[in-house]
Amino acid sequence: MKANVLLVEDDTSLGFVISDYLKSAGYSVTLCYDGVEAMKTFSEKNFHLGIFDVMMPKKDGFTLAQEIRKIDKNIPILFLTAKSMTEDKVAGFKAGGDDYLTKPFSFDEFELRIQSLLKRVNIHVVEEELKEYKLGIFDFNSDEHTISNGNDKKTLTKKENQILKILCKNQNQVVAREIVLTAVWGQDDYFVGRSLDVFITKLRKYLKDDDSVQILNIHGVGFKLECTSK
Repeated sequence: MKANVLLVEDDTSLGFVISDYLKSAGYSVTLCYDGVEAMKTFSEKNFHLGIFDVMMPKKDGFTLAQEIRKIDKNIPILFLTAKSMTEDKVAGFKAGGDDYLTKPFSFDEFELRIQSLLKRVNIHVVEEELKEYKLGIFDFNSDEHTISNGNDKKTLTKKENQILKILCKNQNQVVAREIVLTAVWGQDDYFVGRSLDVFITKLRKYLKDDDSVQILNIHGVGFKLECTSK
C-alpha cells in the first residue's frame, strides 16, 4: 500500500522536485502551495504523512499543523524550513510537529526520516484508510459521497461530504466550529459561518430517521456527532 503524503511547499520549483522524488520512491503525493489550500485538501482525502514548509503565504506551517492536530492527533508531521535556530525547532514541536529538517537537505536523510515517521504510526496508517462509517441505521461512504439506510441512498454534495467526514472522524467528540470552517471553506468568518449552519441543518434532515444519531450544537464551541446506537 502506498503511503499518501500531503506536501505543502510555496516554492513551486522545490515543491515539484520534492514531489517528483517522493513519487519515484513509491509514495502517493498531493502537492499544495499554501496552508489554506492544504487544510481544505486535508479534509477531502486520507493522508498518512504531512510534510510542511514553515514559511508560507496565507497560513504558515505551524498554524496548519495546529489546526490539523485538532482533527487528527496521529498523522506524523515533518517540517521543512530554512531556519535552524533552536527556538524555531521548539516552536515546531509545540505546534504538533514530529520532526524537523533544515533546508538544504540531502534526499537520503529526507527518505530515512520519512521512513522512521511512518514506522512509528504503522497502526494508524491502517485506521486512517477508513472510508465507510456506520451511523445507526445509516451507512456513510465518504469516497462515494453517499449515505444510505438500506432502502434509500442519497448523494451528498462535496461540502456536505467533507463536513460529515470530519464529524465522523471525531464521532462523539466536540469539533470546534472554526476547524470545520477552515477545513471546508478555507476561512472562518460570519458569512461562511451562516453557510455552515445551513449544511448542518441539511445533514440533520438526512439523519432524522434514526434518533440515536444526532449532530449536536455545542453552544459557543462547535458540533458533536453523537451516535448512541449499539
